[in-house]
Amino acid sequence: MVEKSKAMYEFKKQIEVLKQFRGRGTELVSVYISAGYPIHEIAGKLRDEYGQASNIKSKSTQKNVQGALERILNHLKMFKATPENGIAIFAGNVSEKEGKVDIQLFTLEPPVPLGVQFYRCESVFVTEPLEELAEKTDAYGLVVMDGKEATVAFLRGKKIDVVKRLESTAHQKVSKGGQSQARYSRLHTEGVEYYYKRVGEAMDAFVGAKNFKGVILGGPGPAKHDFLKQKSYNYQLKILGVVDTGYTDEFGLREVLEKSDEIMSEQEAIVEKKLMDEFLRQVVKGGLVMYGMKDIRQALEGRQIDKLLVSEGLELKKFTYACSQCAKTKEVYGEKPSEGECECGGKMNLQKGEDVLNDLVGKAEEQGVQVIMVSQDTAEGAQFYATFKGLGAFLRYK
Repeated sequence: MVEKSKAMYEFKKQIEVLKQFRGRGTELVSVYISAGYPIHEIAGKLRDEYGQASNIKSKSTQKNVQGALERILNHLKMFKATPENGIAIFAGNVSEKEGKVDIQLFTLEPPVPLGVQFYRCESVFVTEPLEELAEKTDAYGLVVMDGKEATVAFLRGKKIDVVKRLESTAHQKVSKGGQSQARYSRLHTEGVEYYYKRVGEAMDAFVGAKNFKGVILGGPGPAKHDFLKQKSYNYQLKILGVVDTGYTDEFGLREVLEKSDEIMSEQEAIVEKKLMDEFLRQVVKGGLVMYGMKDIRQALEGRQIDKLLVSEGLELKKFTYACSQCAKTKEVYGEKPSEGECECGGKMNLQKGEDVLNDLVGKAEEQGVQVIMVSQDTAEGAQFYATFKGLGAFLRYK
């Protein structure tokens, strides 16, 4: 269930680059070609779209759309057949300066088969289908509730997305006697039933979700069990388990994950949590783990590494500096350059910066080392990024 492909790692980085671009109108073109579809048929459709683009009212948008389509059509001439997993092609004016045209073309061949096909012009490149391929597909529903409030959320891969938060409007039970007690008791019962119904309606968001496995219910007290008995949720939803938690908010959702090891033993967030917990334990006791770019590169050269851990989205470069006075040089690893002073008092000027992470991942895979991408969306993954700069390793030996 862990990411170990350099191709997938680079694929995700390319997606993030594409997401940064913004057009001044609907002039950024996205073309998706599914695996096995004839290239010549797509080229024919795009030529038709080129002709239709002449109807665009804005002359600048028309010119940029046709320019993008022309770039794509020329690029397609390089292919005799569609790549094995399909291909996504993006082109458009990515210039940040008003009035300046800079039409660039980007292509992505996904590491897994592409199942969608379309042509679209928007103010951004359409990357959602690629993001779905890059993410783990298994999804779960998480619900934490008590008699007063509830939180309904999706767990997709390693990320929890809250769907809805609800509060009960049920009247509180009273100790008065006579008709007042009976009336308030009835109002309370009706209010609770309505509250459970609203929770069930919020869970409708799970119905039809892609690769949905089921729902795990948590919360303090008996409300979660009463909710199950009332069956106010869609009958299509499978309840995988019920766990006790102390909270009904995001902390409660995290508790559900921590207490659902057996229910979701292969789920990504669970696997990652166990991995990060073990990494921290080994760090504390000085075990078979390592962190820091220089040490990891040295260990990789010595073939000591068993698993390489890399934070998703990490940009790691080697910056070379030279002193303006004594000409002394030094190398610094990081995500961004930061010039400082030399011991002699001179200024350390940046000479060059080069990406070293791709090279590191590539060498690891050449040695058969398992490369594991660690999310920054989980508490454990965020701690790994903050504490260890997003890079660590499990060792075979020291």
